[in-house]
Amino acid sequence: TTQNKHSISSIMSTTTTTTLVVGATGATGKHVVLQLLQQKHHVRAIARSKQRLLDTLNEISPNASEEYADFLTVTEAAVLDLSDEELENLCSGCDACVSCLGHNMTFQGGFGKPRRLVTDAAKRICHAIETNQSKDKDSKIRMVKFILMGSDGVANPNGQDEKRTFGERFLIFLLRYLIPPHRDNENAAAYISGKTDNPNLEWTVIRPTDLIDGSVTKYELLPRPPGSLFGDGVATRSNVAKSMVDMILTQSLWDEWKFKMPVLHDMN
Repeated sequence: TTQNKHSISSIMSTTTTTTLVVGATGATGKHVVLQLLQQKHHVRAIARSKQRLLDTLNEISPNASEEYADFLTVTEAAVLDLSDEELENLCSGCDACVSCLGHNMTFQGGFGKPRRLVTDAAKRICHAIETNQSKDKDSKIRMVKFILMGSDGVANPNGQDEKRTFGERFLIFLLRYLIPPHRDNENAAAYISGKTDNPNLEWTVIRPTDLIDGSVTKYELLPRPPGSLFGDGVATRSNVAKSMVDMILTQSLWDEWKFKMPVLHDMN
């Protein structure tokens, strides 16, 4: 199995980028925002509460909200409540769009509306990107990277993952029909993997294994889940964010994983 191991990217972008981050106050999204800001890149964040986002950033890095104020723009809204025009304006001029959306681990978050949060947001963001591109002159169409956070419990729709055991397939079947968030993640991955008709909209789906909190360490990207669905390795949320930031800023890494669904594990 080919492994790709990254701690600090060797060739980072020297051009200032602009990235839209959806799910910015989430457990992973907040790290994406902060890591981009720390490298002096512009971030447009969509969050229900601007103050909550600023407080969250300050909890990770004291005074971050003041230190990086010139690089951060926050739109207070739920992404699905934005009009098409508002979302198009937020995507306009972006080099990358990152979705770290997920369902809250509560009864309401799991079974309440919106049940298709991740899928519908991915569709609307891609539509906004492509609407903006349709307004560009052919010689100046902006190529945009779209990064979706998934999970290693979601199979790659291309069928190239190793076949799961009967027990694992049965569990995923139950999750699909009993737990709406899992079905939402599967539908989002299926939608994104079908986006092959636009050469100027490139994508990847990062599939971390079991998520934990912690500081940035080393991580590895694999083309498919290497072992059992049950407890095979962990992925620190800040490392998941690091992989996304690395892909935004390191073109060679992006070229390696675009149009793919890499699985992310922490390295021991």
